[in-house]
Amino acid sequence: MCLGIPGKLVEVYEQDGLPMGKVEFGGIVRETCLAYTPEAEVGEYVIVHVGFAISRLDEAEAQEVFAYLDAIGEAAELEDEQARGSPESGAQAPEETP
Repeated sequence: MCLGIPGKLVEVYEQDGLPMGKVEFGGIVRETCLAYTPEAEVGEYVIVHVGFAISRLDEAEAQEVFAYLDAIGEAAELEDEQARGSPESGAQAPEETP
């Protein structure tokens, strides 16, 4: 399974003959190869997979993906709380044996 994450292109430059860019992911900036998306411009959103921008998307699509990722994160947190038996979940944590 492949996972591409949307990020905002904040800088475009060339390095060793390749189009490159810096892409921001929630405050973290990573260097990204733009060879597959050389038409991408600063301010646009791109989908990045293993250091390569593989497609462009508009801001509305990017925001929709961010909402899905937030929902997945919230669901995972709830699942973790339930597994730990937090008081909010109504479940009790199993007793540990020495």
